[in-house]
Amino acid sequence: MCGIIGYTGYSEARGILLKGLKTLEYRGYDSAGVAVYHPDFRQTLVTKCKGRVEDLMERCDDVKGVTGIGHTRWATHGGVSDENSHPHKFGRVTLVHNGIIENYEAIRGTLNIADRLRSQTDSEIAAALIDRQFKGDPIAAISSAVKKLTGTYAFAVMFDDIPDTIYAVRNVSPIVCCKNEDGAYIASDIMAIGEYSDEYFVLPEFTIAKITKDGYEIVDFNGKPVEPEILKLDWDIRNSGKGGYPFYMEKEIFEQPTVIEKTISSRIVDSLPDFTNEGVDESIFTKCDNISIIACGTAMHAGLIGKQLIESICHIPVSVHMASEYMYSNPIVNDKSLVISVSQSGETIDTLEALKYAKRKGAMTLSIVNVRGSSIARESDNVIYTDAGPEIAVASTKAYTTQLSVFYLVTAKMAQLRGIFTTDEVNAFIDELKKIPDAVRDVLDRAQDVHHLSNAMLTAEHTFMIGRGLDYPALLEASLKLKEISYIHSEAFASGELKHGTIALITSGTPVIALLTQENLVSKQVSNIREVQSRGANVITLVRRSLITDDIECSFELPDLRDEFMVVPAVVATQLLAYYVSSDKGLDVDKPRNLAKVVTVE
Repeated sequence: MCGIIGYTGYSEARGILLKGLKTLEYRGYDSAGVAVYHPDFRQTLVTKCKGRVEDLMERCDDVKGVTGIGHTRWATHGGVSDENSHPHKFGRVTLVHNGIIENYEAIRGTLNIADRLRSQTDSEIAAALIDRQFKGDPIAAISSAVKKLTGTYAFAVMFDDIPDTIYAVRNVSPIVCCKNEDGAYIASDIMAIGEYSDEYFVLPEFTIAKITKDGYEIVDFNGKPVEPEILKLDWDIRNSGKGGYPFYMEKEIFEQPTVIEKTISSRIVDSLPDFTNEGVDESIFTKCDNISIIACGTAMHAGLIGKQLIESICHIPVSVHMASEYMYSNPIVNDKSLVISVSQSGETIDTLEALKYAKRKGAMTLSIVNVRGSSIARESDNVIYTDAGPEIAVASTKAYTTQLSVFYLVTAKMAQLRGIFTTDEVNAFIDELKKIPDAVRDVLDRAQDVHHLSNAMLTAEHTFMIGRGLDYPALLEASLKLKEISYIHSEAFASGELKHGTIALITSGTPVIALLTQENLVSKQVSNIREVQSRGANVITLVRRSLITDDIECSFELPDLRDEFMVVPAVVATQLLAYYVSSDKGLDVDKPRNLAKVVTVE
């Protein structure tokens, strides 16, 4: 959730740090700060404040030096204030911190420093602990200090006595590093530093990096050198701007045909699914007798679609778990279980911890993530990367549809390997999958028709969504999008459940979005639409083109695909609907209140 940036080199650090913090804004934050070693004063000076990076910039005119660290904070310990903002300085040590230190109160008591603390944060306690351990050897001080900590952390640390040097260490929370001829860079997210080099590495857990203008050295806690795995950016960071769109979310919605095509085309050979390039052990698809999908939010909704696809086609029982509850629900998991973790960032802490739990229980693991080298990718035995590219808007769009694309491929591969599909049937399934990008283009070409529909929802306080079969989990995602960015209370229901209580909420003028794409459920869904219309609901119907009849009032035509694949164009239409409601209300579409892009604390 919080963001870290660091630089040491031959240029002024201020501009690099502030630019990095601006890039990290999408992760969510409520305060920001920088700390730069000042050569004249021979110490690290801190400038920080609550509010936006723009507020911080106004205070940074006098910031000088070529080595510094910066931070965007999302409050966890201590309220939103200048004092609780990062960086924190205690004695000779200045640091920024992502994560949560669970035993900070006990450490504070042992240090006997209550009268010297300036904040209410666990992070300042960590700075004080490192300062107490520092006897001239920074590696030894950091190693000794972090061994006393319980919780998660990514630290970037500077010492007044050691100019032009940054130290980094992590446990769970990510740190990435790169270098070029102008210096060396660290960040919590490759987005912040990817423009400086297309090669980078993820700092291994429980190692310490010494970063200077000429590069880096990494050692473990015993002082043994460690060679990191060098990764290569597989997308151009320079293309991560808005590209002329008013918001990142709109740009990312319109990128979906391209990224879906990229995701599936690289994994299809002769109209058959192929994971050779990923090195996926195909035996996981035949050895398992049950599947658990663990994810959060939008990724979990993708998992719900995956569940229906796999169960209905491959006849394997699939359970979908909220990652935050997985470990605490005594799940059924063993060496016959395939656990599929889904995460855009690959850093979602609940999903990561659930994955580790499943591995300890002996499960086979597969992860679907968007970021190479991320924590979930590194923890998983098998990984399939989506090719969504950088997703900046907090509300996920293209990451979701590329996750769905991978679930289609996984379903086809399982059906092929288990002999459920003949080769011709797999070919037909894949050929239909390849039609999705054009179906999405069809929806996007008529985006203004969706915009027109959004006008009916601008003043709504409550909205309900109804659908059957795959339409129901698709609407769970549609409802989440509307809630996230427009702040309209929205709930999605399986249409057949209306009569079991939910219909009591329908009053005259209530907006109801009805999705109708499943051919074998048309008559039942039409009946449910009539039920809410008879109670005075204002119904917006999204209907698959071939299912439109005189008996069905259609608000927006969806292109034709087989039932299993209709969820993608349907969801894209609802993404547009949510986007236009939010933008027409004058809200910050990309950065909705109280939300963060990457959730790295439990």
